[in-house]
Amino acid sequence: MNGSVRIGHVVGVPLRMHWSVPLLVVLFAYGLGRQTLPVIAPGRSALVYAVAGVVGAALLTASLLLHETAHAAIARRKQISVEDVTLWALGGITRMGRPQSASAAFAVAVSGPLTSLVIGGVALGAGFGLSALSLGAVPAVVLVWLGWANVFLGVFNLLPAVPLDGGRVVQALLWWRTGDRDRADLAASRGGQVIGGLLVAAGWISVLRGIAGGLWLAVIGLFIMVVAGSERRRATLQSALRGVRAADAMSSPVTTGADWLTVQRFIDEVAVRTGHSTVPLLDFEGRPSGVVQLRRLASIPLAQREELRVRDVATPLSQCAVAAPDDLLTEALDKLSLRTGMRILVVDAGHLVGIITAKDVSRLMQRHTLSGRAGTG
Repeated sequence: MNGSVRIGHVVGVPLRMHWSVPLLVVLFAYGLGRQTLPVIAPGRSALVYAVAGVVGAALLTASLLLHETAHAAIARRKQISVEDVTLWALGGITRMGRPQSASAAFAVAVSGPLTSLVIGGVALGAGFGLSALSLGAVPAVVLVWLGWANVFLGVFNLLPAVPLDGGRVVQALLWWRTGDRDRADLAASRGGQVIGGLLVAAGWISVLRGIAGGLWLAVIGLFIMVVAGSERRRATLQSALRGVRAADAMSSPVTTGADWLTVQRFIDEVAVRTGHSTVPLLDFEGRPSGVVQLRRLASIPLAQREELRVRDVATPLSQCAVAAPDDLLTEALDKLSLRTGMRILVVDAGHLVGIITAKDVSRLMQRHTLSGRAGTG
């Protein structure tokens, strides 16, 4: 996610934090320390309220992390690749590959809400216990606040709206019942768009009635609508390209360049003659070694272009999306990420035989629209 920084690892995958998280912690700490605690547990100093507010906000952030960690842990146990976990203002995002079975999808989806509900139950029990034993009013209030926040988080995430966990549960159940993954994805994404629209409407009605919190609800609804719309387009794409192989979609032959050339020589001999923004690279043995973006070459100072080799500024093959000619195109597309960009290198027996770009996929979709099915090239 743009605007996030890597801060460590969790269950073996990179953990990232968006810039909005510190702002979220401040807002929670202020609300708890300046509004909730003075009303429910009056008579303490401002310092006590401030410290308790910060502790409560930190615990809530930790519970959000545990929610996402549960998704990542179950995904890895189900042999699903996990790219990273990112905390941000609306909770968290765990980026992972597509589950290969309905049962795996269901397990990953329910793990987060169940974790939040368990945390909420434990915190509520501890808070009410402290209150009953008169062992500390402020800690008791913080724990009860934390408990209700996690219960709300767990219940809200079970709404049947993609990308919320409840929407993923609906996807998994429909997939299991019908045996048609694409149909399940389309139905769940439509539900997400409808519920997202309802949340936006409810939020704006609340704002018009003077309830400031309605704006937050509208933002969440808008986010759900956007992501659900994106997943609906993806599901439509998956359905249209069902059965199409990578070899049917790729462009060939491919303009390539030698990775041992200097940046300046590569620009003079390859870059100025190609009509593409990205060029695959080959090593001494003629095997693909990565790709280089022309804009990356343009950003290199003139004084360094005679010294640097183009492979030094390229994206290595290990970070590229690679497919075999007989791989299904839908499976190849699942390998794409923000890091790889919209391009797939088609490699056969260690040699580059083609490349799949957004234009190639668009061409297939146009044929599908005209003929009712995705044709081959």
